[in-house]
Amino acid sequence: MKLRIARHTSNLNRMIDFYGRIMGLKILGEFKNHQNYNGVFLGIPGADWHLEFTISDNPPVHQPDADDLLVFYTATIDEFTTLKKKLIANHVKNVAPVNSYWAKSGITFEDPDGFRIVISINVN
Repeated sequence: MKLRIARHTSNLNRMIDFYGRIMGLKILGEFKNHQNYNGVFLGIPGADWHLEFTISDNPPVHQPDADDLLVFYTATIDEFTTLKKKLIANHVKNVAPVNSYWAKSGITFEDPDGFRIVISINVN
């Protein structure tokens, strides 16, 4: 089984920049003018998951919730620190998590659409 998390956005280029350049995900594929949608798949080559962002003439009708999180686990402290510094250097909004677990186990930011991501260290 594979997992795709898909979300409609009003600014596809900002999402590509954020999840690609800043977060380090790779463009795995993209499409244009598919039933009035343009989109991109971002992830890690060979992984069983990826993110899909789409844009169309119809604007998204959703709003971020403070407990809707994408959690990214880094493999090492160095990877965590590097990613955290990159997010801060790019003026990505750092926010306090609602769930206190994430305050102890990671750091929370907002993506360009206002949805939250958590950067944490994989302890397994």
